[in-house]
Amino acid sequence: QLRLVESGGGLVQPGESLRLDCTASGFVMDYYAIAWYRQAPGKEREAIACIADHDNNIQYADSVKGRFTISRDYAKGSMYLQMTNLLPEDTAVYYCSADPGPKPDCVGPYHYWGQGIQVTVSS
Repeated sequence: QLRLVESGGGLVQPGESLRLDCTASGFVMDYYAIAWYRQAPGKEREAIACIADHDNNIQYADSVKGRFTISRDYAKGSMYLQMTNLLPEDTAVYYCSADPGPKPDCVGPYHYWGQGIQVTVSS
C-alpha cells in the first residue's frame, strides 16, 4: 500500500517544541515535492511549509516563518517538521504530503497524504 505515515504529534505548552515525522511506505519519495499542511477547527486546510521542487526551494507561510523548519532525509525516505516556540494558534491536525511534480508556492494537488496527526498547544 502506497502511503505516508505520520508520527510525533501531541500536547505541548506554549513556547515548547515538537517534531513531526512522515515516512513514505511502498514508494520512494526522492526528489518529490513535499509539504506540510494543517487544519484548525472550523478553518480550511492550509499549506504551511514545502520543499517545492528538485532544487529544494523551501517556502513557509508567514504564520510559521522563523519558527518551523521543513526538512527531508533521502536515506530514510522521510520528511520532518521541526516546530519551535509553539503558540496556541498552532493547534491543528497536521498533514504531510508528497507529489512527483514540482509545486511552486506549495500549491497542490499532492498525490500522497498522511493520515493527519493532532498537535495541541495549551497551558
